Amino acid sequence: MIYFTKFFEEQQRLLINLEMKNRRYLYHQIDWEGRCSLIIGQRGVGKTTLMLQYLKENYYDSQKVLYISVDNPYFKNISLYEFAIEFEKYGGERLFIDEIHKYKEWSSHIKSIYDMTKLKLVISGSSMIQIHTQEADLSRRVRLYRLANLSFREYLAFKKIANFPAYNIEEIFDNHLPLANTILEEIKPLAYFDDYLTNGCYPFLLEGDEGYHHLLMGVINQILEVDFPYSTNINFSQIDKIKKLVYLLSTSVPLKPNISKLAQAIEVSRPTLLEYIHYLELGSLTNSVNQKARGYGVISKPDKLFMYNTNLMRAISHNSDKGTQRETFFVNQIKSSLYNNPSLIDENILLSDKGDFRVLNRYIVEIGGKNKSFEQIKDMKDSFVIADNIEVGFGAKIPLWLFGFLY
Repeated sequence: MIYFTKFFEEQQRLLINLEMKNRRYLYHQIDWEGRCSLIIGQRGVGKTTLMLQYLKENYYDSQKVLYISVDNPYFKNISLYEFAIEFEKYGGERLFIDEIHKYKEWSSHIKSIYDMTKLKLVISGSSMIQIHTQEADLSRRVRLYRLANLSFREYLAFKKIANFPAYNIEEIFDNHLPLANTILEEIKPLAYFDDYLTNGCYPFLLEGDEGYHHLLMGVINQILEVDFPYSTNINFSQIDKIKKLVYLLSTSVPLKPNISKLAQAIEVSRPTLLEYIHYLELGSLTNSVNQKARGYGVISKPDKLFMYNTNLMRAISHNSDKGTQRETFFVNQIKSSLYNNPSLIDENILLSDKGDFRVLNRYIVEIGGKNKSFEQIKDMKDSFVIADNIEVGFGAKIPLWLFGFLY
């Protein structure tokens, strides 16, 4: 019973000063009453805050609900399953478990807790977690949610500039003019867009621009030095090679990677490099887009690679190409908006023979500056130019910033 008291004391310290106003979009999408929910996402996107906000709002004074982080040294010497069993014996009903990927054989413990108790579980972990690869069968027990980085819309809310509703992809393509005009009645989005691309993708933007990229580099190092060894079979001695790979990618993406040259540059084999690239995407450091859809779980050469978001680009390489930033932003916002719409074959965004991308296997888009023409896609059905540096579009030309209002 002593250790429960210790954890409750730590929980209350976390809750007392917890800010409740800024809530990530996923807060209202999670089925908090479900038996077991797993929230994954890149470091720094707000998974812990999300769980604690729900706990504070609904169970602030309850001793039937407990938040624990399994990177606490206490769990080096005690079974998570046995801890949960004891918690239920003392009246526990809900367990919030953070940093689950750091617990050895975590999936087996979660399966046993699910099967042998009536506890409701909310779990968070690295974006590298793949339920379908775990030895324990969690796929039918766990509801998976993925938390993306802040959208442009969320950035505006976090900065207390303005609050707007979210739109789906079809609404933006089909009704972009009235949507943009509604937003323009309240703010000038272009006045804030570049700051978002530089310093706006993570909740720690509230700590100020000074030191933002320093914090972001810390996130990158934590992913590579902590999450990779915990979540993969990669030896820590190989992390410097992966860091070199990240730097090479950040200075050249988007690119159609030459696997042989990259493998030679970081001194690994071709299969090892493909494995590293696969893990970088799982870790939310890169995004890949292919010419045609491929089945999940296949580690193969991506047709085009992007950094995960523009903040990462600017933190690692300060001389980012403008065209690269535009495409990186667009890919990030489209993919993020559809993270929690699983499908057997991913056709959400693909490379297009004409234009840059095909979205939802329907819309053909060409991305560029305000003077970008329709020449490359003029004969294509459902084709659009997504243009930077314009406030409002016309016809089949849509402002790039508007795709920051997805989710």
